[in-house]
Amino acid sequence: MRSPVRRRRVAVGAGVLSFVAALAFSAEPGASEAGGQSPPALRTVASFGDISESSRRSAALFAEAGKVLRHPRCVNCHPVSDRPLQGEAGRRHEPRVRRGRSGDGVAAMRCSACHPAANYDAVGMPGSPHWHLAPASMAWEGQSLRQICEQIKDPARNGGRKLDAVVEHMRSDALVGWAWAPGVGRDPAPGTQAAFSALIEAWARSGAACPGP
Repeated sequence: MRSPVRRRRVAVGAGVLSFVAALAFSAEPGASEAGGQSPPALRTVASFGDISESSRRSAALFAEAGKVLRHPRCVNCHPVSDRPLQGEAGRRHEPRVRRGRSGDGVAAMRCSACHPAANYDAVGMPGSPHWHLAPASMAWEGQSLRQICEQIKDPARNGGRKLDAVVEHMRSDALVGWAWAPGVGRDPAPGTQAAFSALIEAWARSGAACPGP
């Protein structure tokens, strides 16, 4: 029978191996040491003022915000399976972590075991407070923009949020904000969090119409 000391050493060793494996897959292969590319700008809310019909303007605003929602920085945390995605190509996460009951992993493989509260660029490890996956009901991987729109405004799937709460979530959530400061070797989402949340707010206030298929 192994001694308690031996068991502790094995457990620590396994944890170190998991951490090293996570580091090996955290940054994009061949990514620039200075960081990803500069994000393209988002259109301003005012630029949609020439669309007189409210529902058409609302759908167009969401389509512009969709450039962020369908970007890898967002989709990678909204996978259709219980395994996160990584990188610009959305490959399956290594090590083989799982969503878990609360979206933050399972016992001995919690997201926080490797992902700190801020990016650790020295080793290419992304991080943000409360690093976790979105609920399975909010899976965006492979979804059309219309499907994502319907998910976002449905309290039964979005965590019980009404539209005002959705806007506030997009405006102030730290993990949402990470998409524009993802650390070395990762392309940030288009625009800025402020520009994105302004589009979402204008969409909500103009009727929260969803784009066509």
